[in-house]
Amino acid sequence: MRNNSTTPSGAASAQTLPGQQKEKTRYSADELEEFEKLIVSKLKDAQETLSYHKGELNGASVLGDHDTRFSNLEDGTSTAEREYHSFMVNRQTEYIGRLEKALSRIKNKTYGICRKTGKLISKERLRAVPHATLCIQAKKVST
Repeated sequence: MRNNSTTPSGAASAQTLPGQQKEKTRYSADELEEFEKLIVSKLKDAQETLSYHKGELNGASVLGDHDTRFSNLEDGTSTAEREYHSFMVNRQTEYIGRLEKALSRIKNKTYGICRKTGKLISKERLRAVPHATLCIQAKKVST
């Protein structure tokens, strides 16, 4: 008679033995709610930051009355400011998109599952980078 706790090669099977905890494959509803609150807060902050940079970008493109003695210096400065605010608008837009996708994964109950390994991403990582889709191991391999 064969022992069901090992495979034909003698390796331990994935069955949970008495006294062992089964490895979690998903976060609980309470844990997902915690992450959702964090993401919603970060999303609000990101949208405010995006609004600020859009406003600055629009304000920088409207030139009012100014002293022509400093026109060349101001042109260079305003160009640098426009480039900076344009960069920040793009960056915030991408970040908001990632946060929104994370909220979708929460609703689908797939949030926190590494897309490479299928294992849970650590809570610490998700608290630091709530839009993460890779666990630390997979991230190290991909970079």
